[in-house]
Amino acid sequence: MPFNAASPAVPDAAITGLQWRPATMEDLDNWAALIARTAAVEHPVWFEKRGDLVHLLDSTKNPAETSTLLGVDSDGVARAYGRIAKNPEGDKATGMACVDPDWQQRGIGSAVLVWQEEQVRRRFDADQAAGHTDAPPRLRIQTEEQHEHQARLLMGHGYAAVRWFNEMHRPLSQRLPEVVLDAGLELRSLDPSLFEPVRQAHNDAFRDHWGSEPRDEESWRFTIEEPTARHDLSAVVLDSGTGEVAGYQLSSFDPDSAADRGFTEGYTELLGVRRGYRGRGIAQLLLADAMRRYTDAGMQVASLDVDSANPTGALELYLRMGYAPVNRSMTWEKML
Repeated sequence: MPFNAASPAVPDAAITGLQWRPATMEDLDNWAALIARTAAVEHPVWFEKRGDLVHLLDSTKNPAETSTLLGVDSDGVARAYGRIAKNPEGDKATGMACVDPDWQQRGIGSAVLVWQEEQVRRRFDADQAAGHTDAPPRLRIQTEEQHEHQARLLMGHGYAAVRWFNEMHRPLSQRLPEVVLDAGLELRSLDPSLFEPVRQAHNDAFRDHWGSEPRDEESWRFTIEEPTARHDLSAVVLDSGTGEVAGYQLSSFDPDSAADRGFTEGYTELLGVRRGYRGRGIAQLLLADAMRRYTDAGMQVASLDVDSANPTGALELYLRMGYAPVNRSMTWEKML
């Protein structure tokens, strides 16, 4: 599925005032600066850093020439970008984009969204022709509740919010919970020997979660090598008898976010417990252990994100552990 620069979906340079092309490694600093410049105005909870963009360009499933679009002005400064991602066997694609605040309200966001939709249709056509999927094309985009301009754009293009997520914080100045590990289980810090067993445990634990798809070796490598990942703050619970991973907690720490948010936080990126081990307090133990690791590292807040309709009762668990919702985000969807 080669990139077609003449596609009518590619934004019109005469109308947008930008030249459009796929992103390359030579664009990394320019691209990252655009995202950081936009984040400095819009203050998202999270935004892509240079290391994240390297992973995007390294992807074999979503090659940059068909999955990214960068708009640069006459001086070569990146002013807008969009991207899509899809697993070949998946029933959905996801999209991400941003427009420089000084270039908003010019129809550029709409133009990028139209390009994303066309590329998603092409991806589904290619995957269907290859026998990977028979699902109809579907695009999902996540936004934060605070960014009303993004919601207006998506609603104007026929998207509907289909799922809500809560960012939750737990002050570490409060008394930390005491949780005892069940007999026959052992707690270990994450190390490279556990990367692959944890991937397999993740795919098992998340097979009943909305929107989740199995992570292959490449996507898991990107997870493990994420720029803010902190393996020393992450932990795994093993079955002492079999050595099987029963549960895991992967953490991150972004030192740059403290200046913007006003506090330091350890963030639980992923928390999962295999079905056969649920009901034994493993999630509570991993969260309590994470809080101690964060506290020992000098952090002030423990943070995580949760699907408001999580079928495992995660929201109730986090509330009992002292977490409280502070922000909401939503996933928008459109059948193409």
